[in-house]
Amino acid sequence: MRWGSFVAVGDSFTEGMDDAYPDGTYRGWADLVATRLAAEAGPDFGYANLAIRGRLFPSVVAEQVPAALAMKPDLISFAAGGNDVLRRTFDPHALLARFDDVVAQLRSGGADVILFRFADVMARLPGQRLVAPRIELLNRSVGETAERHGAILVDLYADDTFLNPMLWSTDRLHLSAAGHRRVAGQVLTALGVGCDEDWLMVPPHPAPTPWLAGRAADLRWAGRHLAPWIKRRLTGRSSGDTVTAKRPVLGPLTD
Repeated sequence: MRWGSFVAVGDSFTEGMDDAYPDGTYRGWADLVATRLAAEAGPDFGYANLAIRGRLFPSVVAEQVPAALAMKPDLISFAAGGNDVLRRTFDPHALLARFDDVVAQLRSGGADVILFRFADVMARLPGQRLVAPRIELLNRSVGETAERHGAILVDLYADDTFLNPMLWSTDRLHLSAAGHRRVAGQVLTALGVGCDEDWLMVPPHPAPTPWLAGRAADLRWAGRHLAPWIKRRLTGRSSGDTVTAKRPVLGPLTD
């Protein structure tokens, strides 16, 4: 093991929504990866997770990146921009230029850096014609940045298993527990570390839904998830406004 510490940076994807512990807090792929790395490295392995749901790219860079660099970890995961592509004001050129700068900064301290091509989340969401090209552009640029700076790329977009709705939560935007396990398995595979085989098992696809039942489910989803999201956009609020990082300090997993 060449990693004695790991800091995770990002938004809800890295915070772990919607993979809940029994107490209602979120686990997610990063906690799973940290647990596996700690089993290899020993009790002195340090882990911090700075990710907060709803954070836009500029906030992640301004708030979390300096904190991560100050910890001087051996391994950093950086996943941001997913919330930005959903915004009307999305500026791809500014974000992508800054993305490259941030990865260069993270790598300059000698840490290994994990980057992600996002899975195809738009298959079940409205606005596909607008948002899907943005995600494709971001994914392509992430791959180029990873190659340019020697980062470790985890290509979730190339994994068609993520088209299975069982890997997504009821809000259709965040991963389910099975989805987070699969991401953790892919991260560990990219790192050359073994994982539990069942993390990569593909859950069966749900049975086809009759058309009328499907439309009723769409209406329930819109009322429960889409309408509150639109309200937050109109009022300038975020789901993470009152949330703090779950592991803001680098320390053993027993902390």
